[in-house]
Amino acid sequence: MDETLTGQVTRSAAEIYEEFFLPALFQEWAPRIAAAAHLASGQRVLDVACGTGVLAREAARWVAPGGMAVGLDRNEGMLAVARRHGPDVTWKLGVAEALPFADASFDAVVSQFGLMFFEDRVKALGEMWRVLKPGGRMAVAVWDALETSPGYAAVVVLLDRLFGARIANELRAPFVLGDAKILRTLFNDAGMPDVEIQVQSGTARFPSIESWVQTDVKGWTLADLIDERQYELLQREAAIALRRFVKTDGSVAFDSPAQVVTAQRPD
Repeated sequence: MDETLTGQVTRSAAEIYEEFFLPALFQEWAPRIAAAAHLASGQRVLDVACGTGVLAREAARWVAPGGMAVGLDRNEGMLAVARRHGPDVTWKLGVAEALPFADASFDAVVSQFGLMFFEDRVKALGEMWRVLKPGGRMAVAVWDALETSPGYAAVVVLLDRLFGARIANELRAPFVLGDAKILRTLFNDAGMPDVEIQVQSGTARFPSIESWVQTDVKGWTLADLIDERQYELLQREAAIALRRFVKTDGSVAFDSPAQVVTAQRPD
């Protein structure tokens, strides 16, 4: 799989990811996934593909006192940022397809917006199931289909028009598991026949179109693919193509729903 399509960003992009993507997209989902996993004080919880750690930090609050939150990611740049912001979380470098933990190590396993980037999704889900204790609960979130997120659907069209499919595909990648049938099949193939899938509404929010474009380019894999001349062109074109998402105060908001998958391991 192409390295950029696995969502792996540079260390500098990880800083932007933490500063801008979290409040724009990811912050609202962390407490929802913690609730879906039924997190409670005293539990051990693992966040797989933790990124800069927004969900792992939320999980640490839910399992305190007496609990433990572990965040695992394959990207050292993401973990470097995570360590600065989450001293109460144990951070671990590793891949989802080979989790460095014993069987039945955790009361809960969570992951938000990482599954679509795993190189072997079925194997990774099997590993997450393996380290879950009997009676433990898993909660995984992925973005819904691209067409349900009109702002990003418009950005993909714009990128395709300006730079071609290769670059546009970088923003298509986060939405590839938006089909519930495909998603359910993945979990079934990983040994989880009784999952529940719920579409939950969400809202993407940015201070401005300029900030939106900066975040999507500089805080994502596009940072390695778009040069400064192209970036300036994109900003000019975006001001026109994306203006329907601008509110009266100049900020941007649009629907950004996700599918939340939950499963409980039998006792």
